[in-house]
Amino acid sequence: MRLPFRGPWFLTAVAACAIAASPLAAQEGPLENNPPKGATSEEIVTRFSAREKLFKEAREHYTYRQDIKVQTRDGDTVTGEYHEVFDVLYDDKGRHIENVVFAPQSSLEQGGLSLDQGDVQDFRNRLPFVLTTEEVPEYNILYVGQQAEDQLHCYVFDIAPKAIVGKKRYFQGRIWVDDKDFQIVKTYGQAVPEIRDTKKKGKEEHLYPKFTTWREQIDNQYWFPTYTRADDTLRFKTGDIHIREIVKYEDYKRFGSSVKILYQGQEVQKGEPKDQKPVPAPDDKPAQKPDAAPNPQPPQK
Repeated sequence: MRLPFRGPWFLTAVAACAIAASPLAAQEGPLENNPPKGATSEEIVTRFSAREKLFKEAREHYTYRQDIKVQTRDGDTVTGEYHEVFDVLYDDKGRHIENVVFAPQSSLEQGGLSLDQGDVQDFRNRLPFVLTTEEVPEYNILYVGQQAEDQLHCYVFDIAPKAIVGKKRYFQGRIWVDDKDFQIVKTYGQAVPEIRDTKKKGKEEHLYPKFTTWREQIDNQYWFPTYTRADDTLRFKTGDIHIREIVKYEDYKRFGSSVKILYQGQEVQKGEPKDQKPVPAPDDKPAQKPDAAPNPQPPQK
């Protein structure tokens, strides 16, 4: 995000964000710095990245609705809002289609912000983050322990890109991997790179919020993203702006009866029913304290 353009004399900037509050329906246990049993951390990465590749391919055969809402706020008053709802569909040749069903005129600039191309990319690709076998070599991946998420037992990893290549965007933060399905069930972090005016030469800045994304098990088998939240104070040089961001992914439906999802050369069959991890309520108000951030502490209100 960035400040709206106001002429060549006005310094354009975007604020850095840190999660200030994130709703968490599941009970989270303490982070235990214990080594994994029965496998090395490298073997766990190999295993879950292969499953991530599988489920990324599976999600491409599902239709769903994505609801994006970004607000600027002054206390409890909404000063500007961007809201878009679109259906992700596929034509008869399997080509990706986005059908916008709700997109009122944005008033976000009244609150002092506007979206940039990085935000658009993040809404589609970085917030519902996946880490496949092909993408693993691009990241430094550090095993940090184990943690309970409601009825799930998770391996926890911190990840960061090894290098920024061209205009490609990456994820930096923490991921929670279920030790049964070996798939990411929660992420906390930030899309990168950012552009900062560290030398105060008037360079246009582009910075992006930290966020938490929760996944839910769909069709008793696939862990798909269902809810993303960021709630932060943006630190502009011209003043602070409070922003809230909610993204919901709803109504997943598998399309086409002839689609087969393959894993190691064999078709994946629909699994037995399992306990589902609760996801946050769709309202904007968190019921519990946020997760601890891997690096910075959330700003004080």
